[in-house]
Amino acid sequence: MSQLVHLIIENKLQFKKIYLEISNLCNIQCSFCPVVERDNQIMSLDSILAIFDKINPFTQEVCLHLMGEPTAHPEFEKIIELAEIKGIKLNITTNGLLIKRKALSLLKSSAVRQVNFSLQSYRDNFPDKPLESYLLPILNFTKELFELRDDVYVNYRLWNVGATETKNNDFFRIIETELGIRINPAVQVEHIKSKKIWKKLYLHFDSRFEWPDLKRDELAVSGRCHGLGNHIGIHADGTVVPCCLDKEAVINLGNILESELDEILNSSLAKEIKTGFDSNVLTHDLCRRCQYIQRFKKGKNVPLKVS
Repeated sequence: MSQLVHLIIENKLQFKKIYLEISNLCNIQCSFCPVVERDNQIMSLDSILAIFDKINPFTQEVCLHLMGEPTAHPEFEKIIELAEIKGIKLNITTNGLLIKRKALSLLKSSAVRQVNFSLQSYRDNFPDKPLESYLLPILNFTKELFELRDDVYVNYRLWNVGATETKNNDFFRIIETELGIRINPAVQVEHIKSKKIWKKLYLHFDSRFEWPDLKRDELAVSGRCHGLGNHIGIHADGTVVPCCLDKEAVINLGNILESELDEILNSSLAKEIKTGFDSNVLTHDLCRRCQYIQRFKKGKNVPLKVS
């Protein structure tokens, strides 16, 4: 065991999450997700296995999320099996369109710790299609999951459109009918991000934001971020980035398929960025153009509104 790994375990400095992009391809294109400019990439099973071995000592869980739709990976079921064999806890974010086909692998695997459904993606792509045909398979999966397991969390993600808006009411109505519960629409206030509604099922609200982009004007030179603190990201080609919002791997810290993670985390670039965050200084140009980072300003407890 390397010295850094030993320190991480002993001092509980390991990452809460490592975001692993097993593919940057998606089966839909949401308006709130920028187009990926990188080459199309699907991570091989051999690469995923090698990465699992390298990152397992560093993180509490692995999130199959960054860009792309994880359940669309052609070997998704085998990836779940590998995680279970390696003792890795998985946090999976999906648009839910393939849940009928992928439900069995998720239901039977002890590796799955949390499943997040980005419900806002459906209306964004299919505004004229019936919501029931999309939601019912997700609700059926949720009910079956909770019949089998009491240790898995499920999040239904929606945009926070304000307490006086009605854009989420159709979602609420179907969820209430199928689960036999009542949802207080007052949870849709800006101070609340997540609301437990049934067993370990939560509604999770968020407001839209602009993704960081070097082409944007500089927004700030000071600020903090959770990147390199409680999480890092790994792109489908193995590139390690400090933050899950670095969709084009602008801040390339190294490649996990070519180097060990402790070497990457000890690189001069990684140290410079992390020291900057700890000192409330944004050292990288991309960070200075990140709107999301403004949410972490000291004393700010309301999500940033985006026009």
